Amino acid sequence: MGTTVLIVDDSKLARIVVSKALDALQPDWARIEAASAEDALQVIGAEQVDVVMIDYNMPGRDGLSLAEELREKYPQMPIAVATANIQDEIVARARAANATFIPKPVTEDSLRGFISGAALRLKAAR
Repeated sequence: MGTTVLIVDDSKLARIVVSKALDALQPDWARIEAASAEDALQVIGAEQVDVVMIDYNMPGRDGLSLAEELREKYPQMPIAVATANIQDEIVARARAANATFIPKPVTEDSLRGFISGAALRLKAAR
């Protein structure tokens, strides 16, 4: 069974950047994209998703509220919230939702810890 990552960001360019960094770290992981929190919920309802990476700042519902909802439904799912808005309150909310905070711009180096931790958690769960 392969691993599928859902990349949620309203910016197509940002989704491409995250996908390329992810490809360098875990080239065998499949990637699905969503442009909003609502799209992400539809994808998760229809497909098997193992890991979610969410942009904080999106039109409509923000990424932290999506992360909080997903955490309630999927307590073991690795979730990361990425944003250039590095405020203590946002970092604290991400931690409270048991989500990893990743500063933007997302790079291979900034993803490495989250992705390696996610891989270990998924391996242990299987």
